[in-house]
Amino acid sequence: METTKILIGYAIYLPVALFLTYYVSKTLFKNSKVYMMDIFKGREEIATATNKLFETGFYLLNLGFALMILQMYLYNNTYQELIEKLSYKIGGFAIYLGIMLFLNLYFFFRGKRKAREVIEA
Repeated sequence: METTKILIGYAIYLPVALFLTYYVSKTLFKNSKVYMMDIFKGREEIATATNKLFETGFYLLNLGFALMILQMYLYNNTYQELIEKLSYKIGGFAIYLGIMLFLNLYFFFRGKRKAREVIEA
């Protein structure tokens, strides 16, 4: 019976983690194209290619981390414990995604600042 609850946990966690990763990625990289165009001075081909590479790396890091922390143990084998484990796991992953989002934004702003310094020099 314990494995059934763990499988239910996996069946809930995986789609939520995948959806969160997809949503954050699409939001970030749809809006970051503006920064890439600025960094690369309107050269759309290189801006799009660089943005796509950042997006691919974002997916690999976040999906890899989501799968790495998948393992779940239930000691008391109750639904309450399952919900608590899921909330901890999904909440932790959401915090991780938020950190990754801000880290990417930092890199975009840093790139923009470096591009501006080159222009001014």
